[in-house]
Amino acid sequence: MSTQSAPVTEAYLSIRNVVKDFSGTKAVNDVSIDIAKGEIFALLGSSGCGKSTLLRMLAGFETPTSGSIVLNGQDLAGLPPYERPINMMFQSYALFPHLTVWDNIAFGLRRDGMAREALEARVEAMLKLVQLGKYAKRRPHQLSGGQQQRVALARSLARQPQLLLLDEPLGALDKKLREETQIELVNIIEQVGVTCVMVTHDQEEAMTMASRIAIMSEGRILQVGSPGEVYETPATRFVADFIGNVNLMDGTLAVDLPDHCIIECADVKHYVGHGITGTEGMPVTVALRPEKIHVSRHAPSDDGFNAVRGTVKEMSYFGAFTVYHLQLASGARLKVSQSNTQRHPDDQLTWGDEAWAHWSRSSQVVLTA
Repeated sequence: MSTQSAPVTEAYLSIRNVVKDFSGTKAVNDVSIDIAKGEIFALLGSSGCGKSTLLRMLAGFETPTSGSIVLNGQDLAGLPPYERPINMMFQSYALFPHLTVWDNIAFGLRRDGMAREALEARVEAMLKLVQLGKYAKRRPHQLSGGQQQRVALARSLARQPQLLLLDEPLGALDKKLREETQIELVNIIEQVGVTCVMVTHDQEEAMTMASRIAIMSEGRILQVGSPGEVYETPATRFVADFIGNVNLMDGTLAVDLPDHCIIECADVKHYVGHGITGTEGMPVTVALRPEKIHVSRHAPSDDGFNAVRGTVKEMSYFGAFTVYHLQLASGARLKVSQSNTQRHPDDQLTWGDEAWAHWSRSSQVVLTA
């Protein structure tokens, strides 16, 4: 897969060769992305990867060292934040503690000089949208974290921005509330139809909310794609390791034909159901997701590929699934995730048991970078 964004039908937001240099350090390094109208696009990466700096350049809080940012045909270069058709919602929500919910939502509209009747109608529409009508007279400290988050969203949407920027939008919420709010937030954004760029370090949040994801590291974009594309076909070892859980096995390309390839690793020979157009003998890495692996007490009846024996050294029960850590002959660990489809399985594996792990010919991804 290409490490750059696949072309969209029509770019509503076009980021071209953007660089941001801080005293010789490139926080954002030659980034190009096209984002379609109405899309929810996530910038995902660990702290310091450049995602927040890129978001701040969209908002106008930072100026690109070079490159261009064009929104709906308008070049944003030189436009201060208050003149951009963009609103940004911060992780802290930045609500005014002395104002009611109603007045917080109305604040930006008043500054724009909107007529009273139109302002009141817009605020009431936003309250209805986020289902907070009965809380209109409360102040922020009288609301839950999820309610405050919806007030901040309503205030951001009230001015009908062309682009909505979300900076770690759910970072202040606890895990359960965050999971509930993710879908709620997406539904509101899609109902309004606003184009959205969000920044997060939470991969589950990005995969739940975004139509496409850009993985960033050290100022560069490593891969752009739908959540399914990035998870199932990572372009690099970093992306495979960053998104979800994965077993990474270093090996050598032994056979490479159009319909299959064979990779020899320390503990196992991988048979992959497609070629990679590589050079025999070259070093490669096999990425294998834990949930793609089957585990059993007995050796699979196969041709010796895609199967390995190990000892259960660790296991963790998560209710819906159990994660096993198998120690292999080389000393390496293989992580296996198995669904718990039965309440009381007859032959449950436990610590110290010998077990076989095996997988299909379409389960692995071969990485050369």
